[in-house]
Amino acid sequence: MRIIKSTDNEKGRIFAEKLKGFFKKYGKRTAAIAAGVLIIGGAVALNFILPKVSPANRTGKTDNTDAVKQNEDFFAASALNRTKARDEAVEALQSVVDIGGDEEAAKQALADITRISADIEKEANIETLIKAKGFEDCIAVISGESLSIVVKSEDQLLPNEVAQIKEIAYKSADVLPDNVVITLKK
Repeated sequence: MRIIKSTDNEKGRIFAEKLKGFFKKYGKRTAAIAAGVLIIGGAVALNFILPKVSPANRTGKTDNTDAVKQNEDFFAASALNRTKARDEAVEALQSVVDIGGDEEAAKQALADITRISADIEKEANIETLIKAKGFEDCIAVISGESLSIVVKSEDQLLPNEVAQIKEIAYKSADVLPDNVVITLKK
């Protein structure tokens, strides 16, 4: 009785043929864009989902000075994380443009870069206008058709303050008031 085993070389050859077929069907640029978007999306999601734990406080112990320091650094850290994620996204999209080849992929990457730049400008305008209304600090994040705003205030927001913030969001970013989420950070 003879047993025939497939070799690793044969499996590798079959995988390589399937991979070539995929690239012929969809194109290398499209696959690169899809991979870049998935990686960037994952990085942005992880930045907002994972809890922020400082290296000095990994034991789980907390005290008032750490809480005050984290509260003061929240807005700066959020802005830094947002900027870092956007820079990575623009870098990945720019690499798609620089590769050349597929014109449609390059056009889409340029459109995405333009959208990201416009979102950055809108967020900065929103933050400036909200601070001008007397709030100590804030951070705005545009995500498609929705807008999340975190406002620093010791007291609950009054209905007129919420209306002012939503009006700023609508005028600055064309985001409907129903799509604006306002979070209070004390």
